[in-house]
Amino acid sequence: MAYWLFKTEPDTFSIDTLAKAPQQSTFWEGIRNYQARNFLRDQAQVGDLVFIYHSSCKVPAIVGIAQITEGAKTDPHQFNPESPYFDPKSDPEKPRWIGLTIQYRQHLPKPVTLQAIKADDAIQELALKKAGRLSVMPVSEQEWHYLLAKSGVTR
Repeated sequence: MAYWLFKTEPDTFSIDTLAKAPQQSTFWEGIRNYQARNFLRDQAQVGDLVFIYHSSCKVPAIVGIAQITEGAKTDPHQFNPESPYFDPKSDPEKPRWIGLTIQYRQHLPKPVTLQAIKADDAIQELALKKAGRLSVMPVSEQEWHYLLAKSGVTR
């Protein structure tokens, strides 16, 4: 099992949106960064756990957990001219963009804020600190358990 952090803007899609979705599940679409796409396509697997991180908001923070329930599939929005995720250069025979399905697992008892993460020397290697603008990033097992503890989750 691997661990991930997926960023989302809560005004667009939040942990609450995921929790209220049918079967508490959604296709995670709209990834338009090649490195993030490659993580989803080449490394993310069914069963992996995901921190949901709210960005571009008053208090950016890790707020919940989801799990990958279906692997990488073509993101159909890239072919829809009406979609904000439309990519006129993407070829249906060789699509550029993919997504995967995640399912809600839980809200964190206490969100772990970006401010707290940046101030914490125990997680210097966390990708969020190094590649803060990336929308999908790996989290090590040690970082995962450390952040869970910071959020008040007990094993």
